Amino acid sequence: MTTLFDPVQAGSLQLANRIAMAPLTRNRAPGAIPTPLMAQYYAQRASAGLLITEATAISPQAQGYADVPGLYSTEQLDGWKQVTEAVHKADGKIVVQLWHVGRVSHTSLQPDNQAPVAPSAIRAQTKTVLIDKGVPTFADTSMPRALDAAELPAIVQDYRHAARNAIACGFDGVEIHAANGYLLEQFMKTGANQRTDDYGGNLKNRTRLLLEVVRAITDEIGAGRTGLRISPVTPANDIADENPQKLFDYLMHQIGPLGLAYVHVIEGATGGARELPEQPFDYAHLKTLYRAAGGQGAWMVNNAYDAALAEQAVADVAQGADIVAFGRPYIANPDLVARLQRKAPLNTPDRNTFYGGGAAGYTDYPTLDA
Repeated sequence: MTTLFDPVQAGSLQLANRIAMAPLTRNRAPGAIPTPLMAQYYAQRASAGLLITEATAISPQAQGYADVPGLYSTEQLDGWKQVTEAVHKADGKIVVQLWHVGRVSHTSLQPDNQAPVAPSAIRAQTKTVLIDKGVPTFADTSMPRALDAAELPAIVQDYRHAARNAIACGFDGVEIHAANGYLLEQFMKTGANQRTDDYGGNLKNRTRLLLEVVRAITDEIGAGRTGLRISPVTPANDIADENPQKLFDYLMHQIGPLGLAYVHVIEGATGGARELPEQPFDYAHLKTLYRAAGGQGAWMVNNAYDAALAEQAVADVAQGADIVAFGRPYIANPDLVARLQRKAPLNTPDRNTFYGGGAAGYTDYPTLDA
């Protein structure tokens, strides 16, 4: 029987176990530049089969939260090189999550205080994180402007360039963030996309930008080093679709033949309920469609998994998962793999130190051996 602690192949990535560290925004990159403290943080967690970094902006326009890292300047690349070197020295594998927030931003975080961009000029009824004198605060997102179709090729190229930078920094691959109400999902879902051009309306048009991004990145660095994150029914960041099952079933038919390393699926509401009675969704059917379309990438699941549920998921690979991603447990448990393997208790994370700050609540949680 397959267990969480067995090795697994994800595209070109040979992983030591089936436990992934999910992306966790921590707002500890002042000036959008990764720091030596971040290198320590990720290296502490390198026993995971795969580390997925916090969401990382592909351009200045892609920024939506204070003190989150980017992947477009020389200083940022130098910072990330410290991170990848530390992780590899600890025998870990790490990919960077590529991010464009779209409308989930604030004018104070945008170049020249401009409005954030979006598929349509519809404000997201959600908040972002600003930091004032070292103190994180939540602020309403700003009203966005609709992107002109002529601007979209440049955004696709920003993704391509960020993927190229990722490999130059030593990352083992990238994860395309098409979840949680950010730009690529905004284009896919009807609640945020009211366009009438080639990027709006029917399923082919609404998934067009994502597929252009996927093809650009896989052309640049290879499909075997490219993962994709989706969240079919999450309401995160005020996102919704009139028929998510139909949308994501269609998407599986499109990405199945592309040879991705893995598909990372958030089940239910991000950070919340796994089951949404008002928005039922058949994840097993989704995986079946992906396989039927030729998709051979690892199937990664995420959201509120504990040890028992995770073991159950990987034990039934046909209906379950190849990899289970853990988010918040990794905040307080850098040695989560060992704790799960030894059935040891978990440290409790301090919510007051989730966003912003320094080492406290970041790199100071004790391991079992400590």
